[in-house]
Amino acid sequence: MQRTRGEIEALGRKALVYEADVASYSRAQEVVGEVAAQWGRVDFLLNNAGKSMPKGLLEISEQEWDRTLDINLKGCFNWCRAVVPLMQEQGAGRIANMSSLNAHTGGVTSAVSKFAYAAAKAGILGLTRALAKELGPTVHINAICPGVIETELGNSLTRARGAELAEGISLERLGTPKDVANVVAFLATAEPSFMTGQNLVIDGFQWVV
Repeated sequence: MQRTRGEIEALGRKALVYEADVASYSRAQEVVGEVAAQWGRVDFLLNNAGKSMPKGLLEISEQEWDRTLDINLKGCFNWCRAVVPLMQEQGAGRIANMSSLNAHTGGVTSAVSKFAYAAAKAGILGLTRALAKELGPTVHINAICPGVIETELGNSLTRARGAELAEGISLERLGTPKDVANVVAFLATAEPSFMTGQNLVIDGFQWVV
């Protein structure tokens, strides 16, 4: 967090850093209240927290299932619920929810995460579509579905199977954080915007999953 803060401030921008469990409804309310007190408004929310879950149906515990949904799906609800009243009051706002290609394909045998993760990420798509109907025209809300991205979380997979995975992608490479960041920046800043309730897949057209 502090590294990210330093990078933002190096660009001449201000940054606030808070530590919070995204699965906590009350903490989301507290943090958004503090941001509103500091800056007076929230223009854009990116729900980007996620938790992998490699266990299958007969291996996972109830507690592990609950925690996977709490972070990946309930977290989106918590922070949408916290920021939307402020966005409606100020007359505009945008939200991007990070889903996954697994929401469409399900977790496969070789995937880092399996059915619980796929279920939570698919739930984000339903949440996004329903809220787009409920919150328009004031709040625009869209979902992003990355494919295989070279991140710290996925590096164990990409190091072992990077070349093999790239063979099943039309652009013949794995995605990068910048590939995803470009789409996030577009959703946050593009004017005019006639896009809401959409699901943007960023996978280089991954046809082998």
